[in-house]
Amino acid sequence: MCLICDRIEMIKKGENPYFVKEFETGYAVIGDHQYFKGFTLFLCKTHETELFRLDREFKMKFLEEMSLVAQAASAAFGSDKMNYELLGMGDAHLHWHLYPRRNGDLDGYGNNGKGPVWWLPMNIMYDDSTRPSPQELYDMKRRLKNELDKLI
Repeated sequence: MCLICDRIEMIKKGENPYFVKEFETGYAVIGDHQYFKGFTLFLCKTHETELFRLDREFKMKFLEEMSLVAQAASAAFGSDKMNYELLGMGDAHLHWHLYPRRNGDLDGYGNNGKGPVWWLPMNIMYDDSTRPSPQELYDMKRRLKNELDKLI
């Protein structure tokens, strides 16, 4: 099994503390690390590696639902701009990384604080200090779920 499949199995068993909401095509979860406050993921229910391999109806619904999660994350966490990533070389299972971005959140890391999230050194982005505390995680999940409930 892949890491994303493992996370989905944890959701199904009620054991994933980052889980926020289930959708028809995927699951919204808060990211394990929060250097970019409000970092959210949307995990595809289908273990597939490429968007073009999904059937058209599922693909369009997956994209629509991802967009709703991004809209809710932006509202819940106050972004100036949302960044969307669907990469998959590390975890080859469709999943979106949704980053609420704020002006200056990369100050000191190139081009006057502007640029992609990967300009931040990985040892900073994934430092244990960026993990939300249980109370922070509870609050983040509540905020995101409230915004999702307004949209749906």
